[in-house]
Amino acid sequence: MSAVDPVGAAGFLARYEGLKDRLPGDSAARAAAAEAFRRIGFPGRRDEAWKYTNLRPLTEAAFHEPMSPVDDGQTLAGVARLAPVRLVFVGGHYRADLSDQPEQGFATFSERPDFPASRGEDQPMVALNTMLAEDGIVLDIPKDIDAGIVQLASLAIPVPGRMAAFHPRHVIRLGHGTKLTLIETVQGEGTYLRNAVFDVHLADGAELSVFRLQDESATAFHFSTTFAEIGAGARFDSFVLSLGARLARSELHARLTGADATVHMGGAQILAGTQTGDITTVIRHEAPRCASRQNVKSVLTGRSRGVFQGRIEVARAAQKTDGYQMSQALLLSPDAEIDTKPELEIFADDVKCSHGATVGELDPEQMFYLRSRGIPEAEARAMLVRAFLSEALEAVTHDGARAAMETAVERWWERQA
Repeated sequence: MSAVDPVGAAGFLARYEGLKDRLPGDSAARAAAAEAFRRIGFPGRRDEAWKYTNLRPLTEAAFHEPMSPVDDGQTLAGVARLAPVRLVFVGGHYRADLSDQPEQGFATFSERPDFPASRGEDQPMVALNTMLAEDGIVLDIPKDIDAGIVQLASLAIPVPGRMAAFHPRHVIRLGHGTKLTLIETVQGEGTYLRNAVFDVHLADGAELSVFRLQDESATAFHFSTTFAEIGAGARFDSFVLSLGARLARSELHARLTGADATVHMGGAQILAGTQTGDITTVIRHEAPRCASRQNVKSVLTGRSRGVFQGRIEVARAAQKTDGYQMSQALLLSPDAEIDTKPELEIFADDVKCSHGATVGELDPEQMFYLRSRGIPEAEARAMLVRAFLSEALEAVTHDGARAAMETAVERWWERQA
């Protein structure tokens, strides 16, 4: 793998060398990740998985690694409470004074560092996270429990004269038949790098729903990679609404390892200016009678760029697989761009797999209909965009989370007016 800017990679490696004796957890896992990152560096446009997403702005920035919690005196006035239990991270560090303590199965990564084996060692942003992760959540919940709803609130507050980089590491393990809803709100100000990794393991019959609202600074860099292993009869639902960041990439790597497992992945990205938004998925069916659904919608204006890369892999043993993916993009500017790359790799012979993609502009007949009834052009455009996005947001089954996302969309549209 080629490196865009070896100086950028060298900077993170130098910080690892300076911090490695103070970082929590398995030093051997960190050393292996550092060696992998030293070998592969940051990916360039010639790397197939990153051909549509240019990391040069990231590699040319000088980031620092905060080694102590940010003590800024800030409150959570700007963060809506969306769940009875709220876990707050500021600058990548857990803030117990701002958080609620879950009843069971909770620890911080700094207290209980855990690097599951074989999790993306060949992926540069994952290797970078493993090398430098300091904090995160660990939810290890026993079987047959309804764990309710937990909000993970992540804040980034600018530090004058420096750009911070933090690499949260979150681990979620649900026992047999356990249920959990996680609502993640990601906000921040200034220029910084947030590079998070989620390790998810669902035992047979477990159910996990994850809804993420990413509404960060227009100069931030956001990366989130989720690895999910889904047991027999288990269900994993995820949805991400991406509004902020100069460059944002959300990845999902899901393995359906037990019969009758299900994964639903939904997403919407709304981009303006020169933003880049990238949603990449790899869904691997390894057992029979499993189902996967992927539905991503993009609204692009200005000179923004959207990316959807969706891959479905079906192993020989995964008979009666049902896999589907759809990407739909609405271009509001002649300079906006969408890149869509669906892939199917099928080795079983009794499957139902399909994919589709649409790209278009606002329907001129619908615009004419609304304008002819006295609706101003800006309001008519907003109505049609909301209608386009409403189907995607229906995947958010938690009323509070969906309302927060709808409000974020309204604020985004008001900024464009």
